[in-house]
Amino acid sequence: MKHRTKDYILITLGVIVAVAGLNLFLVPGKIAAGGVSGIATIFYHIFGIPLGLSIIVLNVPLFAFGLKLLGKSFAIRTSYALLLYSLVAEIMPIPVSNNDLFLGCVYGGALVGIGIGLVIRSGGSTGGTDMAAKILSAKFKSIGISAFVFGIDFVVIVAAGLIFEPTVALYAIASLFIATKIIDFFTVGLSAAKAFYIISDKSDEIAKNIMQNMGRGVTAFTAKGLYSGKDKSVLLCVLNWRTEGTKLKRLVKSIDAHAFVIVADVKEVLGEGF
Repeated sequence: MKHRTKDYILITLGVIVAVAGLNLFLVPGKIAAGGVSGIATIFYHIFGIPLGLSIIVLNVPLFAFGLKLLGKSFAIRTSYALLLYSLVAEIMPIPVSNNDLFLGCVYGGALVGIGIGLVIRSGGSTGGTDMAAKILSAKFKSIGISAFVFGIDFVVIVAAGLIFEPTVALYAIASLFIATKIIDFFTVGLSAAKAFYIISDKSDEIAKNIMQNMGRGVTAFTAKGLYSGKDKSVLLCVLNWRTEGTKLKRLVKSIDAHAFVIVADVKEVLGEGF
């Protein structure tokens, strides 16, 4: 119950922050940064339809069609976030205009990203593009969700550029990029972990030193060099780049100066030591 209450508090906070970015910065500047909120922004300026009304009317059919794709807990939290999003969008005042499109783009995208990131992190969703993409992806299994998300957002932004002006569409793309990156930060995080792939003739000695001197686990894969025709072990070790990266590179070099080392980004690490 305590955990659930915390989630709903964060969903509420996230919705308020996201709507603040939309109502105070994006809508006044006619920045339709994709998705349902972008369509609602266009309807608001062209037909004078209240923002909250457009959001709820556009999202309800998507929610109904996508209900089978959602778990019970996610569906309940999403319905709560969706209703609250529409209500707050209707209540929160919208300034007449935003003369500084650059600041509107940056702060609007940042606030929307923070808000939606909090909602997703708490096990919910505000519907919109993601929901439509899931429905379409379930029907057309050969096309991924991300492709549909990009396609829908692209159509909305192009429409806004044709209806308003091309400059506004460019700001919308920048705002969408900012929001997406911040959402990734909240849902995935800025992981400091890196994956080291080490190929060496002295892999056993390197692995032993990593485990003894650094306290990190090592996994070995059997691979074959097609140029040399020899079987070798490829070592995989995940560690904290900031505090252990340099130490590991020096350790490998001290044992085998000719070792081949690949350092790869890691989005998220779960388990012992992380």
